[in-house]
Amino acid sequence: MAGHTGRKVLLIVCVVIAVIIFIAGISGIFTGSGSRIGVVEVEGTITDLKDVMADIVRFREDDSIRGVIVRINSPGGAVGPTQEAASELKKLKAKKKVYVSMGSVCASGGYYIAAVGEKLYANPSTITGSIGVIMQQTVVEDLMKKIGVQANTIKAGAMKDVGNPFRKMTDYERKYLQDIIDGIHEQFIKDVAAGRKMNIDKARGLADGRIYTGLQAKEAGLIDNIGTFYDAVDAMKTTLGIKGKPELVYGKKPFSPLKWLVSSALQDIFTREPVAPFRYEYRP
Repeated sequence: MAGHTGRKVLLIVCVVIAVIIFIAGISGIFTGSGSRIGVVEVEGTITDLKDVMADIVRFREDDSIRGVIVRINSPGGAVGPTQEAASELKKLKAKKKVYVSMGSVCASGGYYIAAVGEKLYANPSTITGSIGVIMQQTVVEDLMKKIGVQANTIKAGAMKDVGNPFRKMTDYERKYLQDIIDGIHEQFIKDVAAGRKMNIDKARGLADGRIYTGLQAKEAGLIDNIGTFYDAVDAMKTTLGIKGKPELVYGKKPFSPLKWLVSSALQDIFTREPVAPFRYEYRP
C-alpha cells in the first residue's frame, strides 16, 4: 500500500514538473521570442567570413529572431568573401529587418556589406566609403639584376605569369588587369546604388575610392543616421514594436587573436596590411 502511494506521489511530482516546464516554454514563446534581435559582427580585415555567414543563416532560419543588426568594424579586404557575406545578407533582408551599425571603420569591403542594410548608422567620425578596388604588385626585377640573381619561369599559357614580380608588366597585361579591376569596381558601384536606392550616376560620382567621415557620408546619402550601436537597437525596437528591453542574441564565433590584433589596429586609418601580388581587394 505504501509503495502504491509512493508511486502516485512520484507521478504527481513528475506531472507538476512537466507543467512548469511547459508553462516556462510557452512564456518564452510569447515573451522572449518576440523581443529577440540578432547581432552579426564583422571585425577586422576581411579574408574569410564563414563564421559571419553562418550567423546570418542561423538568424534567418530562427523564427524567434525578429530583426538583425550588423555591427561592422572593418577596413575591407578580399572581394570574394565580401560578396558572399553581402549575398547572404540580402537573403536575410528579404525576410527580416536588417540595420547596420558602423564602428571606427566601415570602409571599402566593410561598406560593401553595409550597403545591403535597410538603415545605416555611423558615428560622426566613423571612417567609411572608400568605394573602390585595389590591386598591387611589387617588382624586384632591377634588384635581382643588381645582386646577380635570375628567375626562370616555365609556363603553359601566355597569361599564366601575369603579375610575376621578377619582371615588369607589359602594356597588354596592364590593360588586361585594369579591365578586370574596372569590372569589379562597376559591380561595387551598382550594388551600392541598389542598396542605397541611389541614382547610378550619383553612386559613381561618390565611388572614386575616397573615404568619408560619418557626417560626410550622411550628407552624401551613403548612410541614414548619425548614431551609436544602441541607437540602431532602439530604432529597430521601435520599428518592430518591441515593448521593454530587447534581448540581443550574438553570433557564436571562436576567439581569434589575429582578428583581435587587426581590430585594434583599425584605430589607425593609415594602417596597411601586406598584400599578396594581384589579390583583388575592397579596402582603403
